Amino acid sequence: MDFISRKFHAALDYFSVLVLLSAPWLLNFSASLTATAVAVFAGVLILIMSMMTNYEGGLIRSIPMAIHLKMDVVLGVVLAASPWMFNFNEVVYLPHLIMGLLAIFAGIFSTKVSLTKRMAG
Repeated sequence: MDFISRKFHAALDYFSVLVLLSAPWLLNFSASLTATAVAVFAGVLILIMSMMTNYEGGLIRSIPMAIHLKMDVVLGVVLAASPWMFNFNEVVYLPHLIMGLLAIFAGIFSTKVSLTKRMAG
């Protein structure tokens, strides 16, 4: 069941980058180096992956959409579990959990094939 378009998925990706890169300072958890590092690393990883994905938001377009979606799910699981995996859950956990679940959701429910190709096939 693919109901998130590739174009909307691209917008979600870049929105996620903004949220993850700014969250430590906007949500006041920048004092936790581990929580900050996880958020920033995830944001940078999503940015690089998005810029390299073969979809409407990609610039280099070398990563197939199917691989991008699988990476979203893997990153989402790690991001959602990171507060407990890296032991910063007593400082902050909700931003990582929410963004991780969003990545999992987007990875599962996004369209792999462009609308143009679906209409032609």
